Amino acid sequence: MSTIEREGPTVDEDRGTIQDKTPRITLADGNAIPQVGLGVLRIDDDDTAPVVESALEVGYRHIDTAAGYGNEQGVGKGLERSGFNTGERRASLWLTTKLKDSEQGYDTALKAFDRQIGLLRTDYVDMYMIHWPTPFNWRSADTWRAFVRLRDERRVRTLGVCNFLPEDLDRLYRQTGEYPAVDQIELHPTWQQHEVTQYCTEHGIAVQAYSPLARGADFHAGGGLLAEIARNHSREGRTVSEAQVILRWHIENGTIIIPKSVHRERQIENLNLFDFELSASEHDAITELDGPTRAGHDPRTFSYS
Repeated sequence: MSTIEREGPTVDEDRGTIQDKTPRITLADGNAIPQVGLGVLRIDDDDTAPVVESALEVGYRHIDTAAGYGNEQGVGKGLERSGFNTGERRASLWLTTKLKDSEQGYDTALKAFDRQIGLLRTDYVDMYMIHWPTPFNWRSADTWRAFVRLRDERRVRTLGVCNFLPEDLDRLYRQTGEYPAVDQIELHPTWQQHEVTQYCTEHGIAVQAYSPLARGADFHAGGGLLAEIARNHSREGRTVSEAQVILRWHIENGTIIIPKSVHRERQIENLNLFDFELSASEHDAITELDGPTRAGHDPRTFSYS
């Protein structure tokens, strides 16, 4: 089972940076992933390097990308320019990437990884993930064999999946005898996927949320509820935002989160979540916002080719 090692970040007011004291979640395979990372979906490759450099400077030690995002080269440039592609700095960083759905399969996955690792300008990734289960063209078992080989070769530390539903996780386990360490899914207050999260909890799979803020759509959920909670926790010299309230809710649920921002100030805001706690009633009120509408795609039908 995964566990959380809690240690909140501190803000350097003079430099406007956050030191890297983000909690780490210890996964079933023994590796520890920072609970807050930077997602880089929908950032053009040419624009990605400075975003990554900024995030690393303010204290992020977890970067999440994918072949399907088309910006692994930009991530690699950002890591290299910041000195986080080798040595001790690289060891302090958690780097995740994902396999394209069109490259699932044993030989194709191995070939794809060679290309991806070159773009990322580093010798290994901390987590390699199957991006979508594609149950209509299932190749996850063969792909997983390739992933295990990469792990045995120490080119990958942790194996994960994205968007897998319980039936997909069952199928993968039946065919490979192994569960992923992480399932990255769309998760936010108005789309909580309780069936998936309960399954993951029962099987020692850590849950990672993409679109943890529903791309901003959840800010107004509850008719001003989040704004009210944010005001309750704001004080002189410290303003708490609706985004921080939502991200804090995720943190208290033990969920790994990868909010995206290209702006330094917002990157700092998204990491500065550890100097306040929601009350039980506030937390429960956010949980009650769950609804029937996803912001993204249905894993039963979608392929991110």
